[in-house]
Amino acid sequence: MRGKPRNIRKVTISCVCTAAAGLFLAYLFCLPADLFKGTCYSAIMLDRNGELLGARIADDGQWRFPPGDSVPEKFVIAITEFEDRWFRQHPGVNPVSLVKAAYRNVKAGHIVSGGSTITMQVIRLSRQKERTVWQKLIECILATRLELRCSKDEIMAMYAAHAPFGGNVVGLEAAAWRYFGRPAAELSWGECATLAVLPNAPSMIHPGKNRQMLRQKRDRLLKRLAEKGKIDSTACLMACSEPLPDEPVPLPQYAPHLLDRLEDRKSRSGRSISVTVDIGLQKRAEAILERWQAEFSRKNIGSMAAVIIDTRTGEVLAYCGNTGYGSGREGCQVDILQSPRSTGSILKPFLYCAALQDGTILPGTMLPDVPVNINGFSPQNFDLQFYGAVPASEALARSLNVPAVHMLRHYGVPKFKEILEEAGMSTLTRLADDYGLSLILGGAEGSLFEITSMYAKMAHVLQYGEPEHDGTGRHPGHGFPYTDRTSIWWTMEALKEVSRPDEMDWRMIASVRKIAWKTGTSYGFRDAWAIGTTPEYTVGVWAGNAGGEGVPGLTGAMTAGPVMFDLFNMLPATTWFRSPVYGEYVQAEVCRLSGHLKGPYCDACDTLFLPPNALRSASCPYHRAVTLTSDGKFRTSAADPDATIVNMFLLPPAMEWYYRQHHPEYRSLPPRKRGTDFMDNFVPMEFIYPESGSTVTIPRQLDGSKKGMVCNLAHSSPSATVYWHLDNRYLGSTQFIHQMTVNPERGEHVITAVDSDGNTLSVRVTVI
Repeated sequence: MRGKPRNIRKVTISCVCTAAAGLFLAYLFCLPADLFKGTCYSAIMLDRNGELLGARIADDGQWRFPPGDSVPEKFVIAITEFEDRWFRQHPGVNPVSLVKAAYRNVKAGHIVSGGSTITMQVIRLSRQKERTVWQKLIECILATRLELRCSKDEIMAMYAAHAPFGGNVVGLEAAAWRYFGRPAAELSWGECATLAVLPNAPSMIHPGKNRQMLRQKRDRLLKRLAEKGKIDSTACLMACSEPLPDEPVPLPQYAPHLLDRLEDRKSRSGRSISVTVDIGLQKRAEAILERWQAEFSRKNIGSMAAVIIDTRTGEVLAYCGNTGYGSGREGCQVDILQSPRSTGSILKPFLYCAALQDGTILPGTMLPDVPVNINGFSPQNFDLQFYGAVPASEALARSLNVPAVHMLRHYGVPKFKEILEEAGMSTLTRLADDYGLSLILGGAEGSLFEITSMYAKMAHVLQYGEPEHDGTGRHPGHGFPYTDRTSIWWTMEALKEVSRPDEMDWRMIASVRKIAWKTGTSYGFRDAWAIGTTPEYTVGVWAGNAGGEGVPGLTGAMTAGPVMFDLFNMLPATTWFRSPVYGEYVQAEVCRLSGHLKGPYCDACDTLFLPPNALRSASCPYHRAVTLTSDGKFRTSAADPDATIVNMFLLPPAMEWYYRQHHPEYRSLPPRKRGTDFMDNFVPMEFIYPESGSTVTIPRQLDGSKKGMVCNLAHSSPSATVYWHLDNRYLGSTQFIHQMTVNPERGEHVITAVDSDGNTLSVRVTVI
């Protein structure tokens, strides 16, 4: 019997220990790992310096910013004085406050005070339970556990992020922006005191309701702070004189299209997004675009977009996806910066640079600018004129279409498409054959953001060299296919010669900044582009209609161009690119007239620094040795012992025909009969269309009859007569303008032209 009580004692002690351990474990794990798990937050976007660019309301309809790491000291002082004076001392629960609150409630006959500490309020905000005595007890337990897990500053940050501030405003930061239009860190004592008294009864007292009571509570708090020496009397007086905020103000909406793009719509937790945009530049850029948009809207141009990129770092400094985001205008919320649009001529600098880098051309290589028909594709220049032969750099600066097509044809469409993709163009989703030669004239689509970034990468490689790994990730220029800095330098030199919309000659005014820039206009006047770059900044502008409607007169030069220069003018002063005399290059003599490498008959030449592959280029094909008689006439026989040989610049007949119309100084050869020998292997005629070996289709009229194929030929002698033959059948003759309509049947045919001097030229075509 003596052992029985002893066993009972052991069992009792064991039960008590087990219960204590269970209670301890329950207490230890009673607090969720994430108090506010599942809470919806607003998506907010901050600029490079942490300033608010824009925000989106949380999925539950509340303005609730993501929690921050710290709380402004003014608000901490005000809220602890108003809500929990012993916040820094108590362990989560203040027994004195609870007893006082219970006494007041009993005395009043209803609840007038809760006695909750800030820690307990954090627990209540996280649980969202009905306010009862039992729930108050649970809050007390959880509050003490929270105090063991988190520091006082962390608890204060949780409270400031989730406390209600009236209406659909939750959290200190959201309240600061909604009521005062600036961050909480910049609030005055009066503003902090106003927000400190709001969570006490946000549904009854807020800036839109019971304003007099709100003012009284704020002023009482400010006076208490002054009495305790936390603010001086002057600060108290000034704070009490501050007006209360009116209705909530709209949040900032800068770069709204960027926020839409970056916002994770699938996440209900919201997030804080930091971007490289500079809010100062963003504001000024948006103002410039809105001003121009107001003017362009009278011409039925409804949308504009622009981007400013730091050339050195590749960072986006301003992102304007479209104008009038909240205006309700059709298409205003379309982010044009990311939208694929017809490129017009905006890709021509990349072809020019690639051809230079490859050795296909030199900077001033003469390119054909004559009518051409390539399997039904007949490109024309914007001004509907032909210039015969144009230096490649001038063709780029003037954005001539026909020379660009000839350049692409020689360089290769598949190779050019591949290099564009390597440069960062992701919109080329079709096969190279589908684009064909129209790729260089707007037959493809590209986004303003990507193409502007490509210009920036090219400028970066030129000015700063190929990017290096610095441990922070891949530089925007990494993997860029344009690595030859000499080729890029010549490209920039050509682009700085593009005529400006104000017709200002930058060479005449030293203060005018040099900008390498290019425009583009799509078919049907649907898209106007302008992109410019310097060693410091790259700016891209697009104008048009988001829906794709064309507008007569909408061109890159006269619409997007002026806007681009306005954006450059607001930026700090820029410099020009460094000389090409660094890195890999070669020195070579280049014919001054043809732009080719010096040939055996070139007299006037220049020594240029050129890309290494320039030596692959052909020597001058246009300078030839011509024999003259002693009286200055072309030699027609070998009988004149005083004949001399001179070097002449002679273009092929088709190029010559158009070239001499714009170059009266050009000296051509006189008509020449067969058998003369002043120059060997010279044929004074050239077919413009069709090309020998081409496949053609004969168009038909509306009634089904064949329309015929118009053959076009150029002759070096304007007055020459040309006799036309189809196979062995004579068709007729032409003079001055050499065009002949033929109607061949299906199959292979030979078209022959014979001039009055007996010179003969033939082309073979296949009709399908």
